[in-house]
Amino acid sequence: MTKTALRAPAEEALLDAAERLLVDVGHARITTRRLAEEAGVNHGLVHYYFGSNDALLVRALERFTERLIERQRELYESDRPFVEKWRAAMDFLVSEDLAYEKVWLELQALAWNRPDLRDRLARVNGEWRAVLTDAFAEPHRELGIELPLEALVSLVMTFNLGIIVERLGGIERGHAELLAWVDAWLSK
Repeated sequence: MTKTALRAPAEEALLDAAERLLVDVGHARITTRRLAEEAGVNHGLVHYYFGSNDALLVRALERFTERLIERQRELYESDRPFVEKWRAAMDFLVSEDLAYEKVWLELQALAWNRPDLRDRLARVNGEWRAVLTDAFAEPHRELGIELPLEALVSLVMTFNLGIIVERLGGIERGHAELLAWVDAWLSK
């Protein structure tokens, strides 16, 4: 087996391990050895393939995001009425485990003091904004929402972030009622 053929499984194992560890223990408790042990590979491969633990963690987020963005694009590009798309998206937000959300927020905290990571996370955020901007352009016009589209997208993203932060803290009070109110407003 060639070096390139061996690389893909080792890289994937490290990325999978990074996702699991970000969810289970958080970025502050992830070491090179712990990553390698979780992945079942030599610890030298972390730096060989990714340069650093942090670069590996951000790449894990990027890979995770790619999968979810594809799912969201398929959802919003479907022929379903917008309100059904909104419901499906909110179901993803409140009914799935919080793995992606925890990974995202763990790496947000890591990037607060790291401009190199902040730029990469800003690109991930930009991908989400692009999906939502495309998804909300037509309903924005149809519903006659006076808020500029860019502001609407920002509102939806911060709305979701608020729900995520509270859910990670074990708080869910009022979420169902808020989502029901938005649903009723969209259904008018």
